[in-house]
Amino acid sequence: MANPPRDTGPAGLRATARLQFHAGFTLDDAVPLVPYLAQLGISHLYASPILKARPGSMHGYDIVDHGQINPELGGEPALRRLVAALKEAGLGLIIDIVPNHMGVGGADNAWWLDVLEWGRQSLFASFFDIDWEPPDRSLSNRMLAPFLGAPYGEVLESGDLTLQFDAAEGRFHAQYYEHRFPIAPQHYHHILQAAGDPQLSDFALEFGRIGLHQRDRTMAREQASALRAALAARAATPEGGAGIARALAAYDATTEEGRKALHRLLERQHYRLAWWRAAADEINWRRFFDITSLAGLRVELPEVFDATHELVLKLYAEGAVDGMRIDHVDGLADPRGYCRKLYRRMQAVRPDREPMIWVEKILAPFETLRTDWSVDGTTGYDFMDEASGVLHDPEGEAPLTALWTEQTGRTPLFEEEAKQARRQILRDNLASELNATAAAMKRVAMRDLTTRDFTLTGLRRALTEVLVHFPVYRLYISTGGRSADDKRILDWALAGARRTVRATDRPLIDLLDAWLGGDPPRSLPPVLRRERLAAAVRFQQLSAPVAAKSVEDTAFYRYGRLISRNEVGSDPARFAVTPAGFHGAARARVKNFPRALLATATHDHKRGEDVRARLAVLSELHGEWTAAVQRWSRLNASLRRDLPDGAAPGMSAQLMLYQTLVGAWPLGLAPEDEAGVGAFLERVAAWQEKALREAKRRTEWAVPNLEYEAACQEFITAIMAPDRASHMRAEIAAFAARIAPAGAINGLSQALLRCASPGVPDLYQGTEFWDFSLVDPDNRRPVDWDARRGALEAAMPAAALLDHWQDGRVKQAVIAGALAQRAARPALFAAGDYQPVSVEGPLAQHVLAFLRTHRGEAALIVVTRLPATILKDSSLPLLPAAEWSGTDLRLPASWKARHWRDALTREGLRAHGDRLPVGQVLAGLPVALLEVG
Repeated sequence: MANPPRDTGPAGLRATARLQFHAGFTLDDAVPLVPYLAQLGISHLYASPILKARPGSMHGYDIVDHGQINPELGGEPALRRLVAALKEAGLGLIIDIVPNHMGVGGADNAWWLDVLEWGRQSLFASFFDIDWEPPDRSLSNRMLAPFLGAPYGEVLESGDLTLQFDAAEGRFHAQYYEHRFPIAPQHYHHILQAAGDPQLSDFALEFGRIGLHQRDRTMAREQASALRAALAARAATPEGGAGIARALAAYDATTEEGRKALHRLLERQHYRLAWWRAAADEINWRRFFDITSLAGLRVELPEVFDATHELVLKLYAEGAVDGMRIDHVDGLADPRGYCRKLYRRMQAVRPDREPMIWVEKILAPFETLRTDWSVDGTTGYDFMDEASGVLHDPEGEAPLTALWTEQTGRTPLFEEEAKQARRQILRDNLASELNATAAAMKRVAMRDLTTRDFTLTGLRRALTEVLVHFPVYRLYISTGGRSADDKRILDWALAGARRTVRATDRPLIDLLDAWLGGDPPRSLPPVLRRERLAAAVRFQQLSAPVAAKSVEDTAFYRYGRLISRNEVGSDPARFAVTPAGFHGAARARVKNFPRALLATATHDHKRGEDVRARLAVLSELHGEWTAAVQRWSRLNASLRRDLPDGAAPGMSAQLMLYQTLVGAWPLGLAPEDEAGVGAFLERVAAWQEKALREAKRRTEWAVPNLEYEAACQEFITAIMAPDRASHMRAEIAAFAARIAPAGAINGLSQALLRCASPGVPDLYQGTEFWDFSLVDPDNRRPVDWDARRGALEAAMPAAALLDHWQDGRVKQAVIAGALAQRAARPALFAAGDYQPVSVEGPLAQHVLAFLRTHRGEAALIVVTRLPATILKDSSLPLLPAAEWSGTDLRLPASWKARHWRDALTREGLRAHGDRLPVGQVLAGLPVALLEVG
């Protein structure tokens, strides 16, 4: 089912600009930027999550209240001011929403605190994805609360865990630093009996009776509320206050008796306090990946959907919001059902508009987004891979693979690194989630006498092997079973599992085949249908975090053949994307998702778009790079420190460090500039710490190996010391300068491909200038908006800025020029066809070109690719026109012998029959956007 172009408001959807909001950059701070974004050509501001998040959140994905705009961003008044400014400038607003999880722990999520207080009796017990009957019977009807910084017994003895009383609300709770753990009202009587106050003793009896009404949730809560109010009033008197103080003293964990009393009280609660490390093995509620401070929501339930979407749908109905971006859609129980429901709700509250919805979805190279979800497409990671991949030279794959294996001794195959990482993640990080999935499968097995003898442990082993070989994020099994696409994916994983699973467990692989949609659930009796679906959902909600944690957050930091291909949405095993592959993906997008977002930088990218563009040059200059790395490795060998577990840094970390230094070296930074180099190396050191911990080989976030990390930090300082006889710092700077012009050409090509390809270009904050950022938080540093405003207001044509290309203004001019064309010809770029344009001549492989056509309108897009080998030693990112001699574009017959005008240089040119000389097209810039003159 293709998605037709949609009415998106007066301005129309042309281009989005993503801004990251937090306390240091509020909604009010965005108001002055609106005129600039409008002048740049943006049609919609694309905001990071704006609902109330955990205090101090820098990203907003840890929402604690879906019912209010984040006060740290200025609250609803600030949102109204921003919306007014956007409307005045003719812009719309797209917001990022988070249906999969909420921020928990701390003391600011009312729903979560209610569940801790009331357990299964809570109004919100079903909101969170909690297994109240896990295999561990000690957690029956209880939740694991793994928020302690040390083992429970140590924390109890330390006195850091205290019983406290909220005098305003009449509530008791345990406090551990920022974490609040409510005491169930029916257990207040244990506390109040120690008060030595007759009136408080009477309260104790009344609180004790609350347990008699547990089956009547409303009555129990009303009784507790009334008693707490009365208790607060009594506590406000001198006698009552003194009694409360005596009661609390009886639970003072700094005394032996108080410690025992506090322990007995806590053991009666609806939760079991635990060391945070216990979460990996024992947690009985779904988290976001392995992050214990983010708890999974059951948004598939109507009451949860309504509660979490009431405010955002209200804003949409009012016209304050024009579209929504769905975070981590693969974490949901039923992504298709959720998206279609959201679409219907948006349509119902605003029938004059077609809803705009995008999903954050990672696609494998062979995978496509399902067309029946009622969404406009993905948030653009797939395009980010295509646009970067087509700028890589496939000829570099073999030599760079050889360099990697010779230097590191690691496998040449990324797939093997990913499989090893999957095993480790399932063992160390997501063991409890694997246990829960195995338990769900065991419940299915127990329903049949022929399968009940298959053990929980055996099922766990079989599931592990299937997940190790799983090639995508997840399946989408429904009551009707699985689709043909899902079957192909699962068949692949099952085939791999059969090769590696224990022989005694092979029958389980066939069972998993049947249980994961092979037997359509709707064909089964109701009870078995529910259990099969529940097990399938568990599996799907596990496969997605396993992929994310093992591939993006582990293997990407282990495998460093060429780290420009280690990017969110990319598969490092696919070294390059062919022009034919790029064209094929674009044509498919025209057909199925003409409003998909096109990103080349995001808040989640591993390295900035222009770092990747510069590193792509190494795929062409692989010989020079190999020689440089071999030389640097020899020169720096003596600076590695010998540790008990090996030299530091390891060679894989060392090779990725060299790529980072060369790829991110700031333009114009002189090696003798101590302050500038120092600031850059601080950023590199922060990147390295994260990279080493994410790799999870010799250090990790859970158990940092500080000695190893310190040795790696010292290595950076030592190799880049200004007084080294080898002049390593100067060599790094010189190599970066050598490839920077070709990298800039790649950066301009990438920018124009994003702005002119089928879909909606998305600009990440500030990347209209060169983006040499590293992984977050480096890619979320403050942006110099004044410089960008000033450059745009000067309105200099892109070609005139090429001589000063290092300041980034030429990139902004290319983007602004392309977006101006989108504004002038909205139908052409929104609904236009896509035709690859063939190139002939000696430099044909160095050009990528295509036509966008619609009802007599046309735009011809031409970009330079693989520029390094033809650019030679030029310091300007432009190949002289004479060098293109004999290389021509071959235009389709319907567009030959036309006059064309370059929207970026404002130069006119004419085709000679069906030929258009590339030397004329790319005379002033390495990219061109031609319109029929």
